Amino acid sequence: MIQEALKALKNGKIVLVFDSDNRERETDMIVAAEFMTPQHMTQIRNDAGGLFCIPLSSENSDALGVPFMTDIMEIASSKYPVLKELSPNDIPYDEKSAFSITVNHRKTFTGITDNDRACTIKELALLCKNGKHREFGKYFRAPGHVTLLRAAEGHVLSRKGHTEMSIALMEMAGLTEVAVCCEMMDDETGGSLPTKDAKKYAEEHNLVFLGGADLIKAYKEYEKNK
Repeated sequence: MIQEALKALKNGKIVLVFDSDNRERETDMIVAAEFMTPQHMTQIRNDAGGLFCIPLSSENSDALGVPFMTDIMEIASSKYPVLKELSPNDIPYDEKSAFSITVNHRKTFTGITDNDRACTIKELALLCKNGKHREFGKYFRAPGHVTLLRAAEGHVLSRKGHTEMSIALMEMAGLTEVAVCCEMMDDETGGSLPTKDAKKYAEEHNLVFLGGADLIKAYKEYEKNK
């Protein structure tokens, strides 16, 4: 199944990844950011409905100079004390948020349309792919409508979130380590989409469905054989 997922990602297709019953218990739609299109945006917005996020490898995050949002809050809390009170120190399934800053590409208009967000996402991936990290501020502005996430160093070997799983998939596929992920929501319950329904969606749309445990196991094998 992992090979099918990697092949699909290299062909610009969406894959579905469930994390685990012991974490968020969510299925995310994931696609390689370098292949992002407005059509992807429309499908994911309509059929997933969660928050569009852009996982970045720790290496790309460092090269771009983007911090964790919690680091920004800590530094700014001396002037805005409420930021210290807002610290996400009580996340029930994690010890630290992966959230970073939000951006728009400078050639977008409002930044929120499918065309604009797809542009921001793809252009960011291509900037990283081409090693032009130092030009980040030249082509992007913040705040914006695309949410960046910083993957933990060593990604799935140190943290088992969709942020890290997305980057592990990109690495194994030989793609730029910038991804897109979005949680699949359930219109009927108001919660996350049940796993059985996510699997059904994958079957109906000819998409690969992958469990987090299988992904992590495959990455450990990949790491061992590098």
